[in-house]
Amino acid sequence: MRANDPVRANDPVRAIDSPDPYETPESHLERLLGRALNSFDLPDALIERLDSALAHASSLHSSQHSAALHRATYRHTYLLMDGASLTLWELVHNTGRDGSEQHELYAEEAEVRLAASRLPVGFARFGGPDGPEGTRDGLDMDLELLSSLLSRPSAPPPRRYVPDNSADHARRVLRRAENADRPGEAVAARLRESFAHDIKQVFGRQCSVAGKDAGFTLYEHAFLLLDGSEVSVWEVEHTATPDGRHMCEVYEQEHAAREAMELRARVR
Repeated sequence: MRANDPVRANDPVRAIDSPDPYETPESHLERLLGRALNSFDLPDALIERLDSALAHASSLHSSQHSAALHRATYRHTYLLMDGASLTLWELVHNTGRDGSEQHELYAEEAEVRLAASRLPVGFARFGGPDGPEGTRDGLDMDLELLSSLLSRPSAPPPRRYVPDNSADHARRVLRRAENADRPGEAVAARLRESFAHDIKQVFGRQCSVAGKDAGFTLYEHAFLLLDGSEVSVWEVEHTATPDGRHMCEVYEQEHAAREAMELRARVR
């Protein structure tokens, strides 16, 4: 077995990840980037380091299946020329249109965990859990959703700041925001001074809104700056769009993010 082929024949990742048992790290990385919907979000510096990979290994990290939906997380580790190793985390799920398979790549395990948590595994295309609760009247679901959108957690967990290329993480969060009132250059300039960050999901709900499938998730991205101060931005991910696609919005204040979710939920 060659150095760049540590995936065993009975490895469950082989069917999806290793059509060629002697594939080079370069071509393997090219395939990962080519099929990932969010490859542009990966830091350029990370991709440049991976260009020096000498060997790679892939393994199934976790999986979850329901009657119609599935998701799986894969860990792709690369051995670099300088002796260091880097890992990419791939999320695979079938929540695309008509059940098509989707691929996403992340540089951090925390990010792939958050991405996996927002998927509607165990739900019928954001329509609520299977069984009697999934057939509740649409108006009741609307009212419950609107009430929960403005609720706050009673006791938020303590922050766990991680010093991991935080300024670049802030740049990527702001870059994917599609709302016109997203944080401006003043906030972006402050976040370029961050050296650690903490990501926390503070709200998540998949349900039917006015007869249409929709999901809402709210994340707090907290940053620790070089001067010791803290800055948070609030990211809303939702599918309350005309074509049901995922949309990201970012706000400076939590109340603005929650009001934006409420407005989206009220749109008919």
